Amino acid sequence: MAGHPETKALPTNSVATIFHTMEYGPALEDDKVAQAWLDDHGRKFGHFINNTWVHPDDRKTYETKDPCSGSVLASTIQGTQEDVNQAVAAAKKAFKTWSALSGHARARYLYSIARHVQKQARLLAVLESMDNGKTIRETRDCDIPLVARHLYYHAGWAQLMDSEMVGWKSVGVVGAIVPWNFPLMLLAWKVCPALAMGNTVVLKPATNTRLSALLFAEICAEAGLPAGVFNVITGGGAMGSMLATHPDVDKVGFTGSTDVGQVLRRATAGTGKKLSLELGGKSPVIVFDSADLDSAVEGIVDAIWFNQGQVCSAGSRLLVQEPVFDRFIEKVKQRMKTLRMGSSLDKTMDMGAIIDPTQHKFIAEYVNYARKEGAEVFQVDAPSGCFYPPTLITGVGTTSCTVMEEIFGPVLCAMPFRTAKEAISLANNTIYGLGASVFSEQMTLAIETAKMIKAGTVWINCHNMFDGAAGFGGYKQSGYGRDGGKEGLFEYVKPSWQGRLSFETPELDCAKFGASYMADRPSITPAIPEMVGIDRTLPQVDRTYKLYYGGAQKRPDGNYCRVINDANDRAFALVGESNRKDVRNAAEAASKAQPGWDKRTGFNRSQILFYWAENLEQRRQEFIDHLVALTDQSTEAACLEVDSTVARLFHWASFCDKYGGAVQETQMYGTVLKIHEAVGIIGIACPDNAPLLSFVSLVAAAVARGNAVIAVPSEKYPTVALSLYQVLETSDLPGGVINILTGSRDHITKYLSEHQDLQAMWYFGSLEGSKFVEYASAVNVKRTWVNYGLNRDWFDPHQGQGEEFLYHATQAKNIWLTMGDIFAN
Repeated sequence: MAGHPETKALPTNSVATIFHTMEYGPALEDDKVAQAWLDDHGRKFGHFINNTWVHPDDRKTYETKDPCSGSVLASTIQGTQEDVNQAVAAAKKAFKTWSALSGHARARYLYSIARHVQKQARLLAVLESMDNGKTIRETRDCDIPLVARHLYYHAGWAQLMDSEMVGWKSVGVVGAIVPWNFPLMLLAWKVCPALAMGNTVVLKPATNTRLSALLFAEICAEAGLPAGVFNVITGGGAMGSMLATHPDVDKVGFTGSTDVGQVLRRATAGTGKKLSLELGGKSPVIVFDSADLDSAVEGIVDAIWFNQGQVCSAGSRLLVQEPVFDRFIEKVKQRMKTLRMGSSLDKTMDMGAIIDPTQHKFIAEYVNYARKEGAEVFQVDAPSGCFYPPTLITGVGTTSCTVMEEIFGPVLCAMPFRTAKEAISLANNTIYGLGASVFSEQMTLAIETAKMIKAGTVWINCHNMFDGAAGFGGYKQSGYGRDGGKEGLFEYVKPSWQGRLSFETPELDCAKFGASYMADRPSITPAIPEMVGIDRTLPQVDRTYKLYYGGAQKRPDGNYCRVINDANDRAFALVGESNRKDVRNAAEAASKAQPGWDKRTGFNRSQILFYWAENLEQRRQEFIDHLVALTDQSTEAACLEVDSTVARLFHWASFCDKYGGAVQETQMYGTVLKIHEAVGIIGIACPDNAPLLSFVSLVAAAVARGNAVIAVPSEKYPTVALSLYQVLETSDLPGGVINILTGSRDHITKYLSEHQDLQAMWYFGSLEGSKFVEYASAVNVKRTWVNYGLNRDWFDPHQGQGEEFLYHATQAKNIWLTMGDIFAN
């Protein structure tokens, strides 16, 4: 400025310069201990099996690189089937003694591991940062503390298993497969509940990020964990399939992409393996005009630029209410300009590098496609190499691939909305359902919105908060099962009465299974039941049962019938022969009915189920006679089945308003609500044994918790269930909640399993049918419950009405409610 002396240049590292520019100085974390650990092993790692390092001969190797610098950290083994066999054999042997330990003993081991993890926390944080490319701030302040938290939390569940998990027992050998975005944290999410419940584990870390899992295995051995209880094998993607399909693996826990999850579902179909899948996401972030916009901007940073956006629950779809859309987008852009990218070991950095060049290219292709679509792309500068800049895309449509598909990078798509209903509709317009967040100072609006979003976790005025006490997992094609919380324990246990489920998968052409359609021709051997007061000089009134859906009796679309014979092989009645169009019609009726049924209070649903029991009791003798005539069971046995059915209805009526959820005791200053929500529309193929009791046991359990049902009654004795038409109609049950299709169990099951609008399929039939259901369910990652051709005792309370039914009829949602207006932690 004229008249003023020239300003003397200040040294770049002077205090005055720093106060003038407010630039952060570099603050590199020392990596010498991590480098020394790598050197201790000659920078060559084998598998860790039975608490020892295993270096098989003639194995290919893989070079693990630092994503930020590209420098090679170490080489690891590419395992083979032989290595998988060795690790699984070690785990199987260890299971015998580990599962027999007291809960207190297992708790002591987990507690010891937690203490040793804390002692090695800095080494773990540095190694994880080097191996993955995420910032040391994230590994130090988030990942490693959460590993310790899960260990401590699940040590408590090991201690309490005998009293708090009554009726459940360990599964066996667990094959755990984890991705590269949170290598150590997701390891803990699988390993901790598995060990706490008495299982042993073989872990396969991701190809890119193996080092922290191997270090953790060493720490477990140092902590005294018995040999074989936890084993780590390394290899490529094919090794994951080898582990998952190994005949001695009883449970597979997988976190990764939806595509790979579908492959694993098909690969394990019909084997009897328990499976949990935590898959991809495209999580919405809803910002209402009542939000604290500046706080919401920081929430966006946590939602999409945490771990470079390489988070399955990343808030990659930003929905902002129209009155504040432009202002909020400008605030986001200004905040993006302040994000710092660089070395993962620099404690001043906000973002590190993308995992590898392939993923970097994958992200760039999506952004370039958005540009071609005419979208506006805003980016800030990023260092060269594997760093991708924070990106904001506006001007996109709801069907754009950048809006619909998981990009798994620091890319945010923003769209406006007008009303809360529109926001909810946009939020749910996705095949995924892993996470979501809502920003508003109007808490009633935020909570109601959170309740309406179909996602396993919803954060209010925050995003990407995690804790060992709150389960994490998805709806829809984000998978099923939970990691964390008591709800996560059920993924690693099975009913105490159940034996080991392991089957050689039957040869089956899934394309042809159940595809044939056939109907019966006229029968000339009708059964003539003995009925007092009936003039047998008159012909018998025809007994043809129709299908039942939408609250009304319907003729089958194909207009064919099936002859049902009695115990003497004489024609007892005709029932409709359902086809795929009948499945379509029933699914449409269920889709219309389920949301309203789910919104009803538990008390209202219970009254309807109690009324169902009351009406069934009034027609008790009719159903006894029906069972005797059709199945040839004794009168005493039929009386027991009808009376047990009434009692079973009372049981599930009682659970309508007694399984709503809990308050989770997390570390957050606030409240986390776990809500047991309905799964949605469930297809149920019922068994032949105890045709009335088994039908009601399955159907009532599902509808008690707000689901709608498309039921296939016993193929051999369907008329028992069909006789419930009038009972249901006089019990105030809304049309479409229970729909009944008769005919070939497997033919109807085929189209139920393949239907995109069904969220679950329960099948109680053959081993071949069980395999098909699990295989076909991969189409939309629907939940399954099958019997693998094994019968259960429906009269036994553990087998016919146990907690297992509630597990399959519900899915846990956790809603995180922040606080801090008065006090803050």
